[in-house]
Amino acid sequence: MRSQSIAARVVRWQQACGRHDLPWQNTRDPYRVWLSEIMLQQTQVVTVRDYFLRFLQRFPDLATLAAAPLDDVLASWSGLGYYSRARNLHRCAVQVMAVHGGAFPATAAVLQTLPGIGRSTAAAIAALCFGERVAILDGNVRRVLTRLLGFDADLSLAAHQRALWEQATLLLPTRDLHNSMPRYTQGLMDLGASVCSTRKPACADCPLADVCVASAQGQAERYPVRTRKLKRSAQSLWLLWAQRPDGAVWLGKRPQPGVWAGLYCFALFESRDALDAALVGHGHSAPHDLPPSVHVLTHKDLHLHPVQVRFAQSEPGWERGAWIAAADWPGLGLPAPVRKLLSRP
Repeated sequence: MRSQSIAARVVRWQQACGRHDLPWQNTRDPYRVWLSEIMLQQTQVVTVRDYFLRFLQRFPDLATLAAAPLDDVLASWSGLGYYSRARNLHRCAVQVMAVHGGAFPATAAVLQTLPGIGRSTAAAIAALCFGERVAILDGNVRRVLTRLLGFDADLSLAAHQRALWEQATLLLPTRDLHNSMPRYTQGLMDLGASVCSTRKPACADCPLADVCVASAQGQAERYPVRTRKLKRSAQSLWLLWAQRPDGAVWLGKRPQPGVWAGLYCFALFESRDALDAALVGHGHSAPHDLPPSVHVLTHKDLHLHPVQVRFAQSEPGWERGAWIAAADWPGLGLPAPVRKLLSRP
């Protein structure tokens, strides 16, 4: 298997059959590429597309994003999840403005020193925008390459991950990097997204099928190999939805670190007894329990129990926060379950 033959095939396939209509494509603007790469972490393209366009309307360039308050950034990110991405996005914008004169560094090595930018994201920006010869290895590309190479080492081990990075680097184009690296990098992404799927890959549509080890074995779904599974935990939380007669709701900013850090949220309690104890001494209606739900985070399932209580005009005093008018809370950074509750008809 000649590496340059592989690279050339991917480049040709991407030009003819790859994706070309996504709003962050057909550009070498590192701001847009960086933003899309961060949004696409742990999130599907169909969800990111609309968020990306709305985010650009509010923050059209790096300087605007860096100058904005973090609360505004979190508000625009609200509902997209994994909010540490938004916090790091803002920190990164501030740092690029302060340290790099408002221009993204052109090499993956320096990009990787910025907040929220890991090795694969740094490589994607450097390859797509600046034509640097560096390999990406996000989830989709990892699947494509382990199948292509028949790489069956356990990627739970760091040494095996390093070995795959080395193999990925060997496959990179070596000529006309300014043009070939963006096309090759995008091509691997597109193959992973549209052809080399997790289950039932469309091998007949793949430009690498005849040199793919997994395809020859008829065992594509056994790759990549990762034996160590993430341990999931569960936590139950009671959400106190305190509301005044004029529609204002009591919201406080969540501390860092912790669940929904930096977002505005109802008061949270670890038991119904603790919630009831917090209500003692305040004038309010009888608590109304709403149907519980499960909110899935990366490593944890949150079992949420909303309790709605009508308060008089006086402040509760049981948690730092403020009464937020009905016209104002939509502009805050809110956890998706809280926004969904407040949006109920």
